[in-house]
Amino acid sequence: MTPSPDATDDAVIRAFAGLPALLDRAPALVVRGRLLDCDCRLGPMDHPFYAAIRGGRIVELTPAPVLMRSWRFSYRATAQAWTAYWQAEPKPGWHDLLALTKRGEAVLEGDLHPFMTHLQYFKDLLALPRAQAQAAAS
Repeated sequence: MTPSPDATDDAVIRAFAGLPALLDRAPALVVRGRLLDCDCRLGPMDHPFYAAIRGGRIVELTPAPVLMRSWRFSYRATAQAWTAYWQAEPKPGWHDLLALTKRGEAVLEGDLHPFMTHLQYFKDLLALPRAQAQAAAS
């Protein structure tokens, strides 16, 4: 039985809300992002989060909508894309953030410099829920 779209959306939103705690348990990733300071918008297409990243740590994660909140760049994807991306072994085309944009399942917008400069950090950060999904499947 496949989960309903609402259940999938809720699961993706919960996974994003848990990103700061997952990041705190990944000290090597924090070190990789130690030079990163930016405000960005990340998450599901219709329910993104505003993330304040300082020194590689998420110091604030606020769900949208927030009036007049600025951000440098935004990376949003469909709930289907996040669910596929977080699989233990994602299928080709669903395995990478830039592949998701190429498929039309994700949107990358704004000032791309911080995103591209710290691309591996964001790939690893946004893949953190994958380990949780693997543990749940075991």
